[in-house]
Amino acid sequence: MKQESGRSMIEMMGVLAIMGVITVGATLLISTAMRTQKRSQVNDEIIQLVVGVRQLLGEYDDYSHINNSTIFGAIGMSDKNPYGGTYEISVNPSNTRQFVISINGLPKSDCEYLITRAWSDSVGYTVSGGREGGATGNCGDTDARNSVQIIYGE
Repeated sequence: MKQESGRSMIEMMGVLAIMGVITVGATLLISTAMRTQKRSQVNDEIIQLVVGVRQLLGEYDDYSHINNSTIFGAIGMSDKNPYGGTYEISVNPSNTRQFVISINGLPKSDCEYLITRAWSDSVGYTVSGGREGGATGNCGDTDARNSVQIIYGE
């Protein structure tokens, strides 16, 4: 009798199946980590924008002097957000003592998350006594064309 060595086809299929399960699990973990990192980066950048605008325009009674290119240049940050969209800063048309930060180019799930997140220093959050997140927006687009607006000021 001749002894055969090596692996059978069934053993190889079992190894491939195990590797497939591990790959799917790793992909899901990496995807979740990347989404969490982007959300955290947006939060940090919004805080940086708010602080920068208040430092630059704090001496004025209103924010009607806001200019996107001037603000971003003075703060030293780009207007690009982690999702490939942009940030925009504008004066609130109904109250010049408030400014609006818009986050554009968001996927639907991240748009919905950012609207429900508590923007603790925003006008909407403060006025509602912390019961509302403080952001508004349009999250109905399935493509990455959604936007969120957060109002800051008095």
